[in-house]
Amino acid sequence: MHAGPRPRTALLLMDLQQSILQNYPDGGLLERIRTALAAARRAALPVVWVRVCFRPGYPEVSPHNVRFSEVRQTGRLLESDPGSDIHPSLDVQPQDVVVTKRRIGAFAGSDLEVVLRAAGIESLVLAGVATSGVVLSTVRLAADMDYRLTVLADGCADGDPEVHRVLTEKVFPRQATVQTVGAWVDSLSG
Repeated sequence: MHAGPRPRTALLLMDLQQSILQNYPDGGLLERIRTALAAARRAALPVVWVRVCFRPGYPEVSPHNVRFSEVRQTGRLLESDPGSDIHPSLDVQPQDVVVTKRRIGAFAGSDLEVVLRAAGIESLVLAGVATSGVVLSTVRLAADMDYRLTVLADGCADGDPEVHRVLTEKVFPRQATVQTVGAWVDSLSG
């Protein structure tokens, strides 16, 4: 049986923004993200950055949205805030796509699906923070949308290490391949 062409894959890097990353101890996360990013570029895979931010006055934030109502009160994550930018050590390139979302998951309140479909993307490799936030929400919806998924377990971080462990070891494997950055990089050259 002929397996057909290899699915077109994109690396999806989520919420790796300066003001968000300051809430997580690095523990080598940024270095692992840079390793995955370099491997994707060598393999000519599209890179899509997803960031969360809001317009002045937060017109997208309902008072019923507990998480983002807290953000609104702090005045953080505005489009104009330099803290909303992708971390400068991650080197966003002109050919990369940067998607702005207005909710937790990468698809909610963004044009991510339009971008992926236009590029013929069928497979997503996900990394970012937080594991229990953007990664979980994106895995769930992307699986329902029939994307092939890989989660880079050590390319994600969460404020609660036990939640990260449960998600990457027990929940995500039901809908995605879960790999380390190193294993994924090795798979690209094989």
